[in-house]
Amino acid sequence: MASGKEIQSPPRIAVAGVSGYAGGELVRLLLGHPKLACIAPLLLGRAAGKESGDTTFLEDLHPQLSSGISGRQTEVHQFSWSRLTDAGVQMLFLATPHEQSREWVPEALARGIRVVDLSGAWRLKEASNRDVYQFHDVDAGRVSTLQEEAVYGCPELHRREIVNARLVANPGCYATSIILALAPLLRAGVVDVDAGIVCDSKSGVSGAGKATTAKTHFMYAADNLSAYSVFGHRHTGELLEQLDLSTEHIQFTPHLLPIPRGILSTIYLKLKHGSDVGALRQIVSKFYETSPMVRVSFDHQLPQIQYVVRTSYCDLGLVLAPDKRRVVMVSCLDNLLKGAAGQAVQNMNVMYGWKEEEGLL
Repeated sequence: MASGKEIQSPPRIAVAGVSGYAGGELVRLLLGHPKLACIAPLLLGRAAGKESGDTTFLEDLHPQLSSGISGRQTEVHQFSWSRLTDAGVQMLFLATPHEQSREWVPEALARGIRVVDLSGAWRLKEASNRDVYQFHDVDAGRVSTLQEEAVYGCPELHRREIVNARLVANPGCYATSIILALAPLLRAGVVDVDAGIVCDSKSGVSGAGKATTAKTHFMYAADNLSAYSVFGHRHTGELLEQLDLSTEHIQFTPHLLPIPRGILSTIYLKLKHGSDVGALRQIVSKFYETSPMVRVSFDHQLPQIQYVVRTSYCDLGLVLAPDKRRVVMVSCLDNLLKGAAGQAVQNMNVMYGWKEEEGLL
């Protein structure tokens, strides 16, 4: 799908935070993006210091990205604003910790650089929802203005706003799986929200990031399934704001799956009135008829992680109970792609007027 007015000359791209899982996937997508074939992205990360005399290469951080014959050739540079300026960077992807993105975005925008931020730093409009991150902004007034300007980077919901955005806040992985499942039926007004919505979500270990913790260690995660952050997960605020719900309407409980990547969300809801699968099919299919990265199926088996892993799709399925009111929705995506890097590239495509699926299929 074409997004906005296409930019004829491709922008100079930079990626900060290339060492992480999402950062590595982002670089892989950008290096293979047909619109960016003429100029490789500037890669920024924890490069070796000048005093060491060593050079950090992308292929050392992510050996799977090595071209084989050419070997180590893609250098990772230390971040500096002068480096971005000298390189003529126009678009900056931040695959950095929340606090780092919160600090760097104002400076990037002041320098005329558009930003797609993969962290949670700019996703939430409401201060009460944002409190979970415990940000300590130096210039509260300036940051507040930018927070209002930030566009939540779910193209399926905010395509028009993303086109001209300076700052796009890439959604959380869990939030993406749940929002895409619920948005069509909620916006159609057919869900009995007072009956409550339950979102039971399970994610692979890579969703916790690359830094090892006791809970993501192999000895804990393998042969195990555990719930965590009950009533307190950071993505809850995204559900409330994007779906226009209150905490009384929805319960989201994440679980850790002993697999590397992928998310499966099982969502339980009740309709206001009895319906049939045909009517529900029409609502969901119509909602996503111009969204190439969402696949909807009512006729075949329900979505499974194995069918979306290492793709940038979100797969949706639905089952209606015999009473015609109870619904179970299943949503699957790869947390590192549609839940992070793939969606970031999708947002870039919208911002520059390219096909939304460009470089993602």
